[in-house]
Amino acid sequence: MDIAMEPDDIKSAWQALDRRLQLDNELRLRDLRGRELDRARSSLRPLFWGQVAQILFAIPFILLAALLWMSHPQHASTIAAGVLVHAYGVLTVIAAGVVLGQIGGIDYSAPVMDIQKKLLHARTLYIRSGMVAGLPWWFLWIAILQVLAGFGDVDLMQKAPSLLWIGYGIGIAGLLASWWFHRWARRPERAEFGRRMDDSLTGGSLRRALAQVEELQRFERD
Repeated sequence: MDIAMEPDDIKSAWQALDRRLQLDNELRLRDLRGRELDRARSSLRPLFWGQVAQILFAIPFILLAALLWMSHPQHASTIAAGVLVHAYGVLTVIAAGVVLGQIGGIDYSAPVMDIQKKLLHARTLYIRSGMVAGLPWWFLWIAILQVLAGFGDVDLMQKAPSLLWIGYGIGIAGLLASWWFHRWARRPERAEFGRRMDDSLTGGSLRRALAQVEELQRFERD
């Protein structure tokens, strides 16, 4: 015999089904969040080790400058070169340390939007860190030559001024060319090229982490 369901019974059944579906969606979202954020965290490991490598790369410059101070250089140009080499090493270590602090401070239990903001800030810091480590080389090689000559109490500014002035000229030209290319690549008519260049500067680790967080964000919105 058919048993007719009362309206209240039908309403209760629909509410129970709705609660089950809502719970199922929450569990699926929680599972997806855990997997995507674990993947994002794993994607940042190469970036972490890259910044550690940058610190290790910078330490010899600090030691080189320290050895120069221990030799008590007498020439002003050699001392200035030593200051530049020392400053490069210290700033390169600091820049890498700032990036490490940023990615290490990401709270993966925070809202996805907050995680995304942290990653975007890490990307900005990473690009700046690369600039600190790379751009000074237009001039740094000259300073290193001066420091090495200073160990033998040789002042390159007096012994080979043309070498230094040519080197400075190359450095100035290189920096200007870098600045011009940066501006050229970001003109509106070359927006796609500029985007690809930014992606190349960002690094694969951060790009993958950001893509995974953005995917999770799209799923939450849907």
